Amino acid sequence: MQSETSVYYLKEAPIRKAIAHLSIPMMIGISATTVYNLINAYFIGLVHDTNMLTAVTLGLPITIVFMAVGDVFGVGAGTYITRLLAAGDQTTGKKAAGYSFYMSIILGLVFALAAWFFIDPIVHLLGADAAAFTYTKQYVLLLFFGGFALILNFALEQFVRAEGASKESMYGMFISVAVNIILDAMLILGCHLHVVGAGLSVIIANLAATAYYIWFLETKSQTVRGFLKEWRLSFKGQLEIYKIGVSEIFKSAFMIVTSLLLNNFAVQYGNDVVASFGIAVRVTQVPEFLTMGLFLGAIPLFAYSFSAKNTQRLKEALKELTLWIGLISIGFSVVVYLFRLPVLQLFTKDAAVLSAGLMVLSAQLLSSVFNGFSGLFTGIFQASGLGKETGTMAMIQGTFFIPVVLLLHHFYGLNGLIWSMTVTEGITFLVGSLLMIPYLKKLQTGALVAHTPATDQ
Repeated sequence: MQSETSVYYLKEAPIRKAIAHLSIPMMIGISATTVYNLINAYFIGLVHDTNMLTAVTLGLPITIVFMAVGDVFGVGAGTYITRLLAAGDQTTGKKAAGYSFYMSIILGLVFALAAWFFIDPIVHLLGADAAAFTYTKQYVLLLFFGGFALILNFALEQFVRAEGASKESMYGMFISVAVNIILDAMLILGCHLHVVGAGLSVIIANLAATAYYIWFLETKSQTVRGFLKEWRLSFKGQLEIYKIGVSEIFKSAFMIVTSLLLNNFAVQYGNDVVASFGIAVRVTQVPEFLTMGLFLGAIPLFAYSFSAKNTQRLKEALKELTLWIGLISIGFSVVVYLFRLPVLQLFTKDAAVLSAGLMVLSAQLLSSVFNGFSGLFTGIFQASGLGKETGTMAMIQGTFFIPVVLLLHHFYGLNGLIWSMTVTEGITFLVGSLLMIPYLKKLQTGALVAHTPATDQ
């Protein structure tokens, strides 16, 4: 009986049971990692030094960069491994995992070497002023030196999920969060290392999660056990990884550029507008993270069904995910929109912030609906190994925001700024819908044939 194995959920478990097994731990894990992003800022805040808090905040784009590089291999190799698993080729799957593991380390060391020579220009680029420069330099330099650990953590977590081991993936996330909290308290407050302690905590926490994932993959994995002995992968195999994984770079660039542009434009209208954006983003993160957990958790299910040519199972999974993403994103948005003033008043009583926040929250709620479905479209394309469609979605989301926000802000001022994200997400959703039409037609008629993943055999 295969029901006790992770592959069972990918191959033959009832769809709702499979999605629950794969996605619920991912939803919980993502929620836990949102706490991770606040931990360092919280403990540094207890030191009561604004410049230190600024340093930790300015280091966030560096973390996003490492996350993106980790996702190049995590998403690219992870979906490839699942498709190989469905095709019965575990040997190439091990090679893909081994290649990605060692490339993650190499790229991490390259980043560290570059930072050693260019750290001052990097810190200036991040926006550090004279008062925060030294603290930012200390924190960012540590992030660069430990960057390989962050890259490995993000990559290996997705290798674990690639074979359906979603609970084990979640355990690694919890380990990282728990270690970070403990070390922050010890190093920042106990040892008075401040930003240096914050940087060390991040590195060690990621190393702890990485060690757990390596242990699981080398001792418990049904598909890539022994991957550390493999480091060579054919050019075709590498192409399978990069054609899907590189899109993550565009998505992360979008996150960084969006944050920088919104902050720079919003500050022109005063801190009230900046605060209203901050509140709206935090509120809409709830449905966005829940839907993200749903479609990210289900990507291995899509990939396995696609590669196994089980179109009926793929259709059922897609239908079920569409239903749940719609219920969560639309249902949440409608309820919060109806009670938007009381919701905003949970965060502030400032009349000016509330006034600006009403429109900002409305725009962000609509944006979150588009974002949920666009994420599902991208996940389907990634799981199916469709590099062109995956890249198109990432390019649209990653590049269209810049001209959209510039044009709307120029012609409509603050209102244009508020709705620029919604317009961008709407365009991405529209493009994704158009790309899904031929995909769904082929799926419906049985004409959607999975190509055999490139192998090294």
